[in-house]
Amino acid sequence: MRYVFSIAYDGTRFAGSQRQKNARTVQGELEGAAAQVFGVPTRVTLAGRTDAGVHAAAQTAQADGETPVPAEKLAEVMSRLLPDDVKVLKSAAAPEGFDCTRAAGNKTYCYRFYCARTAHPLLSRYAARLETPPDLARMRAAARLLEGEHDFAAFRATGSSAKTTVRTVYEISVEHPTVYGVPMYEVRVTGNGFLYNMVRILAGELYAVGCGIASERDIAQAFRTGDRTCLYKTLPAAGLTLERVDYGTDLFERHGGGV
Repeated sequence: MRYVFSIAYDGTRFAGSQRQKNARTVQGELEGAAAQVFGVPTRVTLAGRTDAGVHAAAQTAQADGETPVPAEKLAEVMSRLLPDDVKVLKSAAAPEGFDCTRAAGNKTYCYRFYCARTAHPLLSRYAARLETPPDLARMRAAARLLEGEHDFAAFRATGSSAKTTVRTVYEISVEHPTVYGVPMYEVRVTGNGFLYNMVRILAGELYAVGCGIASERDIAQAFRTGDRTCLYKTLPAAGLTLERVDYGTDLFERHGGGV
């Protein structure tokens, strides 16, 4: 039987989500817990890969196995076996023929940063600290240029193995809440897929435009040439969180299973 899970994790102490030799990963921790639940070595597949230091509020995963534990109760059982920085929030029996990777539709990431002279101990684990406060109106105007279908070749880090660099960004929003008295910036991006470090590069370019050290012309040139050097640096991993993987339906509605 195939089960589907909604996973949350703090990526700070992980070498990434995907299994690696001699490194602590989200997949490795999940497979260790699943093996205890199902009584045999069990492969856990995630909907997408996140890099070292990147967090997830609602990653999707799946595993095949047999257990007398009701599908909606697996979240609670597995979470008891997992460390504090990764938990299964919801669980359910997967729909017939379901594949969490192939069926994944839009994904939403949020990049958070704050501007302060001193690192804030309650913010720095999940947001990057940058020096200069950007102009919000400039960031929002530049965000419109990044929406739509484009060749995002310039918006990927070295090492990307993607066969095509064309992606569609459906929406980018830039919000400016205050958290613990500190001005926070949230760049939220929804798209049909993302290249290696793409969201961190997008957020970095919006920040640079907001600070006046880059311009909308740089974005246009990056699209035209595919040259990474046209753009600002990649922002730190700590600010990035995978917030949602959309399947066009609520996979957990039927059971309501969760911790």
